Amino acid sequence: MLENWFDPEAIAIVLCGTLAATMLRCGLADSRIALVALRRLFGARFDPAKAKAELALQVREIADDGFLRAEPRHFGDPEFDRLSDLIITQRSIQSLHGAHRTFAAARLAHAQTATRVFESAAELAPVFGLAGTLVALAQAPAGAPQGGGLVGAIAMAVVTTLYGLIAANFIFAPLGNAIARKSRREESDREEVLAWLEDSVRRADVARPRPAADTPSIEEVQADAEAEPAAA
Repeated sequence: MLENWFDPEAIAIVLCGTLAATMLRCGLADSRIALVALRRLFGARFDPAKAKAELALQVREIADDGFLRAEPRHFGDPEFDRLSDLIITQRSIQSLHGAHRTFAAARLAHAQTATRVFESAAELAPVFGLAGTLVALAQAPAGAPQGGGLVGAIAMAVVTTLYGLIAANFIFAPLGNAIARKSRREESDREEVLAWLEDSVRRADVARPRPAADTPSIEEVQADAEAEPAAA
């Protein structure tokens, strides 16, 4: 029974045709972004608990040694590695938000591009299912309305149409939606970690014993930076 629904030729027409047409429609660069997003979809997701645990070491070092003696701690996440650098070098909460917005905008653009590519594939898959149907009917032998060749052609036509619908609604469209959902969830988790980091750095800086000759606090640095334009 199952062999009646498995047709390698129909699969090749639908999948290969859809992939080729999608790449031509969206371009090679966007298609590459979609493939990277697909690989990451099945990889490890962003872990806010792990990020907080790694950043807590940075916060502890600031609380113990101050900004000048503390060293940036990196744990492999490009965004928070950059934020660690900014914490130590600039001691500015606003710079953290600016860097976060830059990284978030790039991630969002990539996610939207990947989603658009898979949506295009979902639109094209039924088209190639119909194309496979036409190819199958064109192969039907003439003058033999009840022959086995005609039955086989009709069977291939039906199966190819089915493959197009399945590819669109059970493969490409769900993958695009899954990439969009993962992107939204990751941004929410990163916002949570950023808010935690900002609050932790402020509290660590305020709680740190500060000799008279020590460096100013992060609030004093920001106040001076805001006062300079006004004085000018």
